[in-house]
Amino acid sequence: MKLFLECSMGASGDMLMAALYELLPDKSAFRKKMESLGLTGVTFEFNESVKCGIKGTHITVKVDGIEEISDDVKINPYPDHDHHHDHDHHHDFDRHHDHDYDRHYDHDHDHDFTGHHHKHYSFKDILELIRSLDLPAAVKENALGVYELLGKAESTVHGIPLDEIQLHETGRLDAVADIVGCCLLIDMLGVTDIKASPVHVGFGSVRCEHGILPVPAPATAEILKGVPIYSGSIEGELCTPTGAALLKHFVKVFGETPQMTVGKIGNGMGKKDFKAANCLRAFLYDDTLPAEGNNEIVYEVSCNLDDMTSEAIGAVFEVLFENGALDVYSTPILMKKNRPAVMLSCLCSKEKRDEIAQIMLKHTTTIGVRMTPFERILLERSTETVHTKFGEIHIKRANGSGIEKIKPEYDDVLAAAKAHDVPFTTVHTAAIKAAGDPVVSGE
Repeated sequence: MKLFLECSMGASGDMLMAALYELLPDKSAFRKKMESLGLTGVTFEFNESVKCGIKGTHITVKVDGIEEISDDVKINPYPDHDHHHDHDHHHDFDRHHDHDYDRHYDHDHDHDFTGHHHKHYSFKDILELIRSLDLPAAVKENALGVYELLGKAESTVHGIPLDEIQLHETGRLDAVADIVGCCLLIDMLGVTDIKASPVHVGFGSVRCEHGILPVPAPATAEILKGVPIYSGSIEGELCTPTGAALLKHFVKVFGETPQMTVGKIGNGMGKKDFKAANCLRAFLYDDTLPAEGNNEIVYEVSCNLDDMTSEAIGAVFEVLFENGALDVYSTPILMKKNRPAVMLSCLCSKEKRDEIAQIMLKHTTTIGVRMTPFERILLERSTETVHTKFGEIHIKRANGSGIEKIKPEYDDVLAAAKAHDVPFTTVHTAAIKAAGDPVVSGE
């Protein structure tokens, strides 16, 4: 199974955890595991939530009985003028937004893990805590990877070496619980291929320990480098550093919703109300199936190369096939100034097109690729085994629209020809006769 995350209202740790939680067949197993982790003072509440008529789950993480909430800030750009604002509820920023960046409490700097809500820990402390938890190795590795992204972002933004970083909002136990919970859920669901939409980050300002910062917050913006984002029309912090780091760590491709056969949908709800449903949706799905008959849409991803050797291009063929290409081929062309060149082309599914494009950009000398959709018609395919005097040969059979084609498996024919010391064509002809002599497709 694969996972697609719809981030049209951004992402935070608790919203992603709630969306993934809804996908679980056995939710009690997750609750018991989280409660037994040993995060002192941390408790979880799993509640039904409705936003704009859509039902989902909201997970509240409390530390010593207190839920730490964020504070979006409305800044008056004309402080010398008396302005009266008549905003709907979703614009009043009443400190009920559950995105986890701004937790505005007083803090001391103790580094024992006693769980008091006013404590936060250093990057080293957090890594030590995660390593001490009773979790599968893969879950720990992912949680450490997420925190590495957070630590490096804070280090870059504040100009402080990584080993000296004191994590603030993301260094509290509720943030640790969100991150560990998401990593555990992904492990329990068994998904390895995760895609997501472009990320809605919102706009405006948010109050944090460093003061009032623009949205997206500097750490969030740093983490989301290379990820498609947009500000949209919702004022407030929609994507938090925790949410950004989880997406950056797990998501392979950001782009359009893939063609998919959906198995289950999880709705992770935020606490605040906006004019749009404050919800992160998670789609658990199988690979794309043809929408109509034997027709399907594929993409041709191509680029022109005039400065690579044939050996180097051949190596790219292998990488593309290993990463899901349906077909790869090259065409001799002439470029400007009559330079001989090669056009490298790859056929792939729609959901693979962005990944294939990135592979071409990485493994070739091109600085740009083209992506063109094509509709293709397929014959129904099957495989069978026929018996010949040279042994068993696998046959690929294709049928449809009154057409029938067969093709003996090349490797089987070659192996049999070598074993019996006869020409390749002798075995090939014997296999075709054994299969019934339909129209033969090319090798």
